[in-house]
Amino acid sequence: MFNRKRLAAARKRRKMTAKALAEKSGLSPVTITRLEGGQNEPDQGSIDRLAAALGYPAEFFMLSEELPELSTEMVSFRSLSNMSARERDAALSAGEIGVEMMDWAERVFSLPQPAFPDLRSMAEYSPEVAAEALRQSWGLGDRPIGAVLKLMESRGVRILGLSEETANVDAFSFWRGDTPYMFLNSFKSAERNLYDACHEMGHLILHRHGARNGARAAENEANAFASAFLMPRTDVLAHAPRFIDTRVIIRLKRRWKVSAMALAYRFRSLEILSEWQYRSICIELGQKGYRTAEPSGIERETSTVWKQILADMWAKRQGKNEIANALNLPLDEVEALLRGILPIEERVVGQALRVIK
Repeated sequence: MFNRKRLAAARKRRKMTAKALAEKSGLSPVTITRLEGGQNEPDQGSIDRLAAALGYPAEFFMLSEELPELSTEMVSFRSLSNMSARERDAALSAGEIGVEMMDWAERVFSLPQPAFPDLRSMAEYSPEVAAEALRQSWGLGDRPIGAVLKLMESRGVRILGLSEETANVDAFSFWRGDTPYMFLNSFKSAERNLYDACHEMGHLILHRHGARNGARAAENEANAFASAFLMPRTDVLAHAPRFIDTRVIIRLKRRWKVSAMALAYRFRSLEILSEWQYRSICIELGQKGYRTAEPSGIERETSTVWKQILADMWAKRQGKNEIANALNLPLDEVEALLRGILPIEERVVGQALRVIK
């Protein structure tokens, strides 16, 4: 049987309207609409034309398993009001295909199980308190986190990449049952990418059972959580000198692996800086190029889980093609879901070849 929902997912991943798909496949827009609505059943010739137009294997549309359905109510989109419908639908479809790819990984490999505290047992909790509770639960104390993504994966977070080339889709997260998922876009600096990951962790911890005070407040809470989780109060207070200027900010930001702007904001929120000092430092940092980039930044963190999966597959003379074939996906979709969370290809292959030897 033809799976109409998989057709819709593939079309949305390619950011195509029904009309655009009709033009490219040689079918009529009415036919596309009826196929996605379940009113028509296509013949093999139509399936082949759709597959060619979308760049998906024809077998993808014939799988009986339904893709996991995601909605904007389930997913923490930071800039939902700024996103176009195509951007939103493409990101949601990436999430659905990503969940299916993680399901495959769980069937083939042993992945860490989620280990998250339930904040509902606490009568009152602020983002700062929630960050401290998570640090305590994970045995981190007040020290800086050496490898943020590795830590999250070891506690059961399923991390995948995003290939969306837009600032409106920088990251998103959601719960699927008791399993947390996180999708990260890598077009930002390594420091801001880690902050995005911790921002999404804030959503997973604080808003698993719904935002308490609305969407805008939820974003502010997730930001506050990320700041406190990466830069714990006691450690920041212990290392903040009496006199702080941009040189101090640029030197100290490497301790917590954050952007210069994020550290300046943390100093302000802890009242180490006055409002006037904070604004002056932000202006100077902007003049030095730190508002939109991170000169002399840290090395980008990558996924330990997927690096190990691919290394194991390379040892068996397998790779991303085998993942694509197992899921009846085009190779470019697999690569898109791993983009930005793996080392450069030569390093992955090099590691795999060393395993083989």
